[in-house]
Amino acid sequence: MITIYHILDIFFVIFHSLLTLFNLLGWIWKKTRLANLITLLLTGASWFLLGIFYGWGYCPLTDWHFKVLQHLGKINLPGSYIKYLVDRIFHTSLPSQMVDRWTLILFLAALVISLFMNFRNRLKK
Repeated sequence: MITIYHILDIFFVIFHSLLTLFNLLGWIWKKTRLANLITLLLTGASWFLLGIFYGWGYCPLTDWHFKVLQHLGKINLPGSYIKYLVDRIFHTSLPSQMVDRWTLILFLAALVISLFMNFRNRLKK
């Protein structure tokens, strides 16, 4: 039987995946560069500022999704959403440290590129 928790699970997988892809690639298109920078800054604020109180890498979307998964009986969830997502989509179990390291590297790379592209556009004007 499909419950509201199953629907929420699907919603979070789709929404969080799209947000992650947008964080990584949104700087490519001129029209989405400012929105990309904003979502990257919000993500960083969540990870590092809210992380002071809730633990490094804290994300409210992950918190809410993991509560939904617990209602669905999922146990032993990983510490990061990206690890959960990679394991779920690719039916694998990559080492947490490796996933966390690549998540941070790719986030920082996207942030630097987004900052560069946004400020380059401003300087051209």
